[in-house]
Amino acid sequence: MATKPMRRINIIGHQNPDTDSICSALAYAWLKNRGSLKGLYEARRAGHINRETRFVLQHFGVEPPRLCTDVSPQIKDIDIRKQAGIDGEMSVRAAWNLMRDVEIDTLCIVDNEGELQGLITIKDIADANMDLFDTAVLAAASTRYSNLLETLEAELVVGNADTRIDSGNICIGTSPEIMEELVKPDDLVLVSNRYEAQMCAIDCGARAIIVCCGSAVPRTIVARAQEKGCAILATPYDTYAAARLISTAAPVRHFMRTKELLKFSVNTPIEDARKVMASVRHRYFPILDENGKYCGVVSRRNLLNLHRKQLILVDHNERQQAVDGLEEADILEIIDHHRIGNLETTGPVYFRNVPVGCTATILYQMFGEQGMTPSKEIAGLLLSAILSDTLMFRSPTSTPQDEAAAKALAALAGEDIPTYAEQMFEAGADLTGRDAEDVFCSDFKVFSRGDAKFGVGQSIYMTDKSRAAAEALVGPFLPEASRREGLPIIFYMFTDMKTQSTDLMYCGNAAEQIVRDAFHVEPKDGKAWLPGVVSRKKQLIPPLLAALQAHQE
Repeated sequence: MATKPMRRINIIGHQNPDTDSICSALAYAWLKNRGSLKGLYEARRAGHINRETRFVLQHFGVEPPRLCTDVSPQIKDIDIRKQAGIDGEMSVRAAWNLMRDVEIDTLCIVDNEGELQGLITIKDIADANMDLFDTAVLAAASTRYSNLLETLEAELVVGNADTRIDSGNICIGTSPEIMEELVKPDDLVLVSNRYEAQMCAIDCGARAIIVCCGSAVPRTIVARAQEKGCAILATPYDTYAAARLISTAAPVRHFMRTKELLKFSVNTPIEDARKVMASVRHRYFPILDENGKYCGVVSRRNLLNLHRKQLILVDHNERQQAVDGLEEADILEIIDHHRIGNLETTGPVYFRNVPVGCTATILYQMFGEQGMTPSKEIAGLLLSAILSDTLMFRSPTSTPQDEAAAKALAALAGEDIPTYAEQMFEAGADLTGRDAEDVFCSDFKVFSRGDAKFGVGQSIYMTDKSRAAAEALVGPFLPEASRREGLPIIFYMFTDMKTQSTDLMYCGNAAEQIVRDAFHVEPKDGKAWLPGVVSRKKQLIPPLLAALQAHQE
C-alpha cells in the first residue's frame, strides 16, 4: 500500500532577518535532518539578507535559504486529484468512457511536454453529440482512421490507420439508386453487406466505406477499393449503432475549451482559488506545477481537506515579527531567547526559551544534548550569530554560555574570534551602493504591549565616520518608514561598537517625550545619545515599553 510523502517542515526566523535568524534556521535544519526524517526540514528566510549575513554565508560557502514571506495555505497544501492529462487526439467516445470509469466530468488535454492545451467537460461532449446534422465533423476535426477503428471496434481491411480525414461528409448507403445522388467524392459511407451498395459507394468516389454487421468483405470489393484509393473498415456494429457512434470518433481537441481557461498554480493562495470557484459553475479546475506543467485538478470539495503548513520558529515568538499567514499554519516548535510575546498556537508546542544572548547558543546546547558535532560550516554560522547578537560579548545580553559556545565553535570553524568579528562587522556597516530603505530594513522589528505599538531598528558600526554616514542616510527616511510600516512611532539605534554607545533617532507623536522619560536624557535635533546602551532587547525595549505605557495612562 503506497504511503503519502512526508510534508516538508520549514524552519524560519523573523521578518527583516539578522544573522542569528538566518544562521540559526540553517543550523537547526542541519541538526534536524541528521535524525530519522532526513531531508524533511528546510531553512527559510522571511526577508532580504543583510550585508553582514551575506558576508557570513559567503565566507563559509553556504547557500542562503529560500525566501518565504507568507505561509497562508496554497493549492499545494490540499490533496490535488492526480488525474492524468489526455492526448488531444483521443476520441470523444474514449474521453467519455474515461470520465465514466474514473467518475470525473472534466478532462485536461496536454501536449507531449505536459503543457496544458485545453479542457473538455461532459457538457461539451453532450453538446457535440446533440449536433445531429453536423455530418462533416470528422473532416472538420481532421480525424485519423485509427480513431474510427477504436470507436467502431473495427478492422482496417484497406488503408492506413494514420491517414487523416480532411474532407467529405458522413452518409449511409442504402441502395445504389439513392447513393448515386447522395454520395459525393471523399464521403464516408456506412454500408451493409450488399455487394451492390459497397461497389456503388466506391465508384461514387467515397474516401472510405464502413461495412457494418460484421460482414465479410468480398475480394473483388477489396481490389476495387485499392484501385480507387478507398479505405475499407469492417465493424461488428449494425448500421444504426455505427451511425450513432461514428461522429464520436472525432478528437477531443476539436471540442476542447482553449480560451480564458480558469486554472490555478500550486502556489495560488487557497483564498484566491475559493473566490474564483465561487464565481463560476465549473466543477474541476486544472492545476499547474512550479514549472507551469499540468499536474492535476481540484474541486471545491478538495479545499475542505487542507493541510496547514508546518513551521518551526527560531529567534522570535511575537506575531508582529513573523511571516504573514502565521495564524493559518501549524507551529511545531519555537526556539528563542527573547521575551515571551503575544503569539498563540492551536495546540501545545515544544517551546525552548533560554535567557542567553543568542538563539545560536541554545542550538549549540542542543547539538551537545543530542551528541552531535556541527560541521565546520555550521559551526561557523553559529559562531557568527553569537558574535553578531552579543556584539562580540560586549552586549549586556551576553552570558558566559554565549562566550563558551563561541570559543568552542571558533575552534571547530577554524576562526580567530577578534579578527573574524571585525571583518564581519565591517561588512555589515559598509554603506557602498546602499539606500536608506536598505539600511533601515537590515534589522528592524515591531514590538507591542497593549495598545502600544512601535518599531525599533538597529545598525552596528565600527567607526564614527560610518555611523555618522548612516545617520545622515537613514534619519530623513524615518517618517516614510513610519508611513510604510503603519506604525505611529519608530526608533532607530545607531550603535558604536567600540565606544559602547548608541545614537537613538526617532519619529512619531510624542516620540521625543517618550525618549526623555525612558532614558532621562535631553534629545537634540531629533537624536538622543545613550552611553552604554548597545542592546535593543535588554537596554532599549524595556524602558521604552514602560515610558509608552505611562504616557498612555
